[in-house]
Amino acid sequence: MAFQPIWDARLGEVYAYEALARGPNGEMAAEVLAQVRPETRYSFDQQCRVAAITQAVQAGILKTSARLAINFFPDVITDAFADSERTMQVAKETGFPPERLMFEFAEHDRIDASRMADTIAAHRKMHMQTVFDDFGSGDVGLALLSRFTPDAIKLDPALIRGLASSWSRRLLVEKMIEMTRRRAVRLIAEGVETRADYEKLLALGVRYFQGYFIAHPRVGVLENPRLRPAA
Repeated sequence: MAFQPIWDARLGEVYAYEALARGPNGEMAAEVLAQVRPETRYSFDQQCRVAAITQAVQAGILKTSARLAINFFPDVITDAFADSERTMQVAKETGFPPERLMFEFAEHDRIDASRMADTIAAHRKMHMQTVFDDFGSGDVGLALLSRFTPDAIKLDPALIRGLASSWSRRLLVEKMIEMTRRRAVRLIAEGVETRADYEKLLALGVRYFQGYFIAHPRVGVLENPRLRPAA
C-alpha cells in the first residue's frame, strides 16, 4: 500500500491518509485492479482492507490523529454488517480506532440503492465513515446525494485539474461547495496538482485537499506536508 495525505488547510495538518494499492514492481492502482478477475474481486477487496489497516499502523498512523481512507468494491458486498464486522476485527487486532476509518465508494454506479443504504447504515452503526469518491457534476452523483448523506464527498479530479483557468468549472465547484455545506457533508478536492488550483480552491472555501501539490503517495510511509494553515 502507498499512502497519500488529505490535507486540512484550516488546521494545517493531515486529516486522513488514503491507502492506494500498488503492485510488486510499483504498478499503479489501475494496473493492479485491471488484473483482478470477477471471481476474485471479493477476496481482493477483503485483502486490501486488511493490508491498508495493518500497513498504516506499521507506518505509524496511531502516532497521529489522522483517519485512514480505504477504497472498496461496493458491488461485491453480500452482507454489509458481516463485512464491516470483519473490518472491525482487523481494527481491533491492530489497535486502530474504527471511528478513524473512512470507506470510499468506488464505482458507485455499480451498486443498487438498497445495498448502498445497507452499507452506509452498517458503517454508521460501527462508527466508520462513508465517502463518495470521484463525485462529479453528472446525474449519477447528484442523484446519490439527493438520496443519501455520506460523511464526505471527493470531487472528481477532472473537475479540479486546471480549475484556476476554467470559469465554468469554478461555477460547478461553487455550487457543490454550497450544496455540501447545507447538507453538513465534508468536501475534499482531489487532484490538486498546482499552487494556482490550490489557492483558487482555498478562495472558494474548500478546506480539504488531496493531490500531487500536497504530496505524492509513498509506499509504507506517511508523508507529512509542510503547508501553512490557511489564513
